[in-house]
Amino acid sequence: MSSLTAALYGALVVYLGGWFLNYWTGDFALLLFILTVVTLFFWVAEVWHFKPAREAAATELEQQAAQRRAALASQGIERVDGDVQEAKTRLLMQPWWLDWTAGLFPVILIVFLLRSFLFEPFKIPSGSMVPTLMVGDFILVNKFHYGIRLPVVNKLIIPNHAVERGDVMVFRYPVDPRLDYIKRVVGLPGDTVSYLNQKLMVNGQPVAEKPMGDNYDDDSMSYSPMFMEHLGKVDHLIRVDPARPSFVRPNPPNFPDVQNCQYSPEGVVCKVPPGHYFMMGDNRDNSEDSRYWGFVPDENIVGKAFFVWMNFHNLGRIGPFH
Repeated sequence: MSSLTAALYGALVVYLGGWFLNYWTGDFALLLFILTVVTLFFWVAEVWHFKPAREAAATELEQQAAQRRAALASQGIERVDGDVQEAKTRLLMQPWWLDWTAGLFPVILIVFLLRSFLFEPFKIPSGSMVPTLMVGDFILVNKFHYGIRLPVVNKLIIPNHAVERGDVMVFRYPVDPRLDYIKRVVGLPGDTVSYLNQKLMVNGQPVAEKPMGDNYDDDSMSYSPMFMEHLGKVDHLIRVDPARPSFVRPNPPNFPDVQNCQYSPEGVVCKVPPGHYFMMGDNRDNSEDSRYWGFVPDENIVGKAFFVWMNFHNLGRIGPFH
């Protein structure tokens, strides 16, 4: 079993190393599920086989020592060298390969349950949600807000709140579901969403916005206009770049339901199909979103983002957001 454990840890190191070096894309949910199952197997084996076997061996050792002392005592020998307690302690001690498998099962199980059904941490990797979320923000995602989903397969089993316009949602990227993306919900199933000449309209109605001055972008080291947008029940900041052209090109060009979108030099107009959502970044002209790669199906939903729990460069970022 020690050789098997060493082989499993070796495979884990190779997998994580390749993931870190970008040789392949990892799936943390699947990895955590596999670790939970494997450590559960060792934990069950420890409880029902290995621990009873060690305890039986320790009991046998004590019995043998007691029989030896009794035999010597019958011959008039009262003083016997040797103490079985140290040997008993060694027999009862959990070997390293069980300590690093069965011993970790409770911790891994708790992490798996918390991450799968309650809250999941997420790091903002790009500036597509500026000014709401900054690169380096560590956020929490509420996994049960939209309903309880089975881990790994992400199948909804107990619905909860409906998705609303203005929600900041984490979802599996439709082009590569192994990746998690974060954007704002702009269009619900059946909505017609248009973004023409940097103006957003939903179902033919302009989305209200109010100028909020200029916003400085660290990446481009430039200022761009910022607006307070009222979308659904949410007031939130957006950033636009007048220097960027309104035209967008679909990528991939044949994403599912691409026929629901009409592209022009002014921008794009899309009819959201049933069971899907139209997502956009708050950094409107620096965000690859549903305008480019299409609609997000309901089965790709991960959860609702709601709280910045850490930003190592700016502790003032910690707190809830809309």
